[in-house]
Amino acid sequence: MKNWKQGLIQIAFVIAVFALVLYSSGQIKQLQAWGYLGVFVISLLSAATVLLPAPGWITVIAMASVLNPYLVGIVAGIGSGLGEITGYMAGDGAAKIIVKDGKTYEKYRQLILKYEMPAIFVLAFIPNPLFDVAGIAAGSVEMPLLNFLVACIAGRILRYVLLAYLGAFSLGLFA
Repeated sequence: MKNWKQGLIQIAFVIAVFALVLYSSGQIKQLQAWGYLGVFVISLLSAATVLLPAPGWITVIAMASVLNPYLVGIVAGIGSGLGEITGYMAGDGAAKIIVKDGKTYEKYRQLILKYEMPAIFVLAFIPNPLFDVAGIAAGSVEMPLLNFLVACIAGRILRYVLLAYLGAFSLGLFA
């Protein structure tokens, strides 16, 4: 019974974070004026929306034209990786109260069980609108949170550094 209650609390937390992101979405544009801190917060909030992607990568491209692209990529990757905790928590909470189903979920679950951190790294690096399912699967198989975060943040840093440089070059910063 305790696990069931804990699962409900985790699911409620994820819903609250999602509601907060939706509520504050009008103010997110203002965060760009905060420089690197703004990039971090926007990336964190964009990744915190479970199964409904928010375009945090647009901020990476835009901010790379006025800030150091390498640092933008690192800050965005850390923020985005930490934001994925909501998917992980949703999976951990759901595992305590429901039976899981679905092809994508099962595919990711098997990948995570077999490869753990390398699977999360690759899934976090590639543009993948279903990464939240991987976070849910990681939480449900009780992958250690630290391992999940390290692999997720590393994958996101690599993705966002490359994206930031792509944005900086395409906007003429390094032309």
